[in-house]
Amino acid sequence: MLYQVENFDSLLGMKGFSDQLLKDHFGLYEGYVSHTNDLLRKIRGLADTGLDTPEFSELERRLGWEFNGMRLHELYFSNLGGEGGAPKGELGDLIHRHYGNFEAWNQEFRAVGSMRGVGWAISYHDPIANRLINFWIDEHDTYHPAGCTPLLVMDVWEHAFAIDYGTDRESYIDAFMNNVNWSAAETRLRATADAVPASR
Repeated sequence: MLYQVENFDSLLGMKGFSDQLLKDHFGLYEGYVSHTNDLLRKIRGLADTGLDTPEFSELERRLGWEFNGMRLHELYFSNLGGEGGAPKGELGDLIHRHYGNFEAWNQEFRAVGSMRGVGWAISYHDPIANRLINFWIDEHDTYHPAGCTPLLVMDVWEHAFAIDYGTDRESYIDAFMNNVNWSAAETRLRATADAVPASR
């Protein structure tokens, strides 16, 4: 079964993000979906000719990049369109438990997103320890913490903000935080409830 492009047009008109920026970003995301499907077809096509080949190895290596590019953008777009502020409920409680208050978590998350380089700032839930950890993800397919669930995903590749903000990443981060849809992050947190391995 092929992956389908999700429609995020509901974000058009979002304050702090021009429609041109969003449409260009949607187009980039659609490319990841297309390339993921193309790679899966090609890998399946090699099943009859042998998988112990350089072609198979290179396609498999590329798949992680394209798939994560697809999925991270879906998480990113779907945790936008809200009203920002501070989360409540279980996620708010978790932030207070491990950071003391929302301001401390927010300061650290923003600092991760402000680091030099291009990548992703992601607040993960570790279901085994039941704690939040903010990570810098350099490439789509590397450095993801094993067994953790991404709750809040912020794209800090230049294509996510340069059209509107040039090199002013801080203003982009402000706009992102003002539009966070915390209910999406809360839903992701609840979905990790059954993720703890049975041995724990």
